[in-house]
Amino acid sequence: MTIRAVVNAVKYEKWCRLLTVLMRLVVGGVFIFSGFVKGVDPWGTRYKITDYLTAMDLGGWTGAALLLAVGLAALEFMLGVAIAVGAYRRSAPWLALVVMLVMTPVSLWLAVTGAVPDCGCFGDALHLSNWATFGKNLLLLLGVGYLLLFNTSVRSIYGPAVQWMVMAASFGLMMAVAYYGYFVQPLIDYRPYPVGTRLGPSSLLDGGQGDNSGEDDFIFIYSKDGQEHEFTIDSLPDEEDGWEYVTRYHARRPHGKVIMQNGNSDHSIAIMDGDGSDVTTDVLTDSRRMVLLLFPDLPDVGVVNSFNLNELNDAALVADAQVVGLTPASPREVEHWQDVSMASYPIYYMDDSELKMVARGNPAVVYLEDGVIRWKRTLSSLDSVEQPIELSALSDDYDADAIMGRLMLAYLAVLAVILAVNRTHLLLRFIFFKKRRASR
Repeated sequence: MTIRAVVNAVKYEKWCRLLTVLMRLVVGGVFIFSGFVKGVDPWGTRYKITDYLTAMDLGGWTGAALLLAVGLAALEFMLGVAIAVGAYRRSAPWLALVVMLVMTPVSLWLAVTGAVPDCGCFGDALHLSNWATFGKNLLLLLGVGYLLLFNTSVRSIYGPAVQWMVMAASFGLMMAVAYYGYFVQPLIDYRPYPVGTRLGPSSLLDGGQGDNSGEDDFIFIYSKDGQEHEFTIDSLPDEEDGWEYVTRYHARRPHGKVIMQNGNSDHSIAIMDGDGSDVTTDVLTDSRRMVLLLFPDLPDVGVVNSFNLNELNDAALVADAQVVGLTPASPREVEHWQDVSMASYPIYYMDDSELKMVARGNPAVVYLEDGVIRWKRTLSSLDSVEQPIELSALSDDYDADAIMGRLMLAYLAVLAVILAVNRTHLLLRFIFFKKRRASR
């Protein structure tokens, strides 16, 4: 018997139809999750795509990284929704196959070469080793292959006439989520520094008990067999034994452990002055209000931003808050910025990757009270600052949880209305025939 004959023989069996529904939910769910976590944090997805392009010697395309980030997120989310609800039963699996035939070889290349430590498939929400990512893609390929054969055996939840509306609603949701994530802050913060985190050096976080006698410590994360483990520089594993480097971060605390205080996750960071000396303890204290201005890419910050930055600095000083700039830029770039912007606030140096984890935006603004992050925004999303100002209330117009809740409620309501309009005639036909049978 040919493959087609076997498929036709079993595709309408009950077990096959149930398995088809299960494959739709699994494959579609993975695509939905992958697309959503990319779209909720377009800055992070942009950084990851830039890493890919750089590793592939395609640096000339980095200018399109943001467009690629948002486009990929929307594509994955919409494709996942289409598969999950059974829309476009023939074309959706084929498009998924094309996506996987691109992603699977890339994930194998990453696993073999380690050119990019973390694939970023699920943003910062879930980190997988490159080999684990390759294995996940192989399993997805099997699921997509099954749907190519059997997806037409189960009808779609939505009729063909309205499936484009479902895709349009899904696209609209992703654009709204990406808008907030890029121009304000991600609506869901998967990074180590969400609002409520106590930020500071280990000497503060440990109540003065931390060991700060040595040089700055880095904690190195390596993965093996899909599990990630932390190592100090004195105990790095041998990559020949199967360990794969993932990332690293500053940890000015004993053993690099995360400390829990008052229910908040605490993370230490390292801040340097122009001479390379650690001034974290001098800059960050838990007894004052602070405004951190983050410049992850200082040369790209337009001088037009200097007015708003200086205005915010003046208002913060009147409110008895300290303003500090943080950047990974070179001393020459910092000096140039201070000249052209007439900045009166001090600017210190911080690791590039850690700075981008604290808040998204270039520049971004982070407000701390008692060493705890109270809010963070991109500078462009803040209204014009007027004196006197209550710094704690400056971001009251942005409630990420409420906005996400409204967006999801609106999205699900639209899908429900489309379903009701599309399938009402089936419900009426069912009721009609049921009454007709009862009258006989």
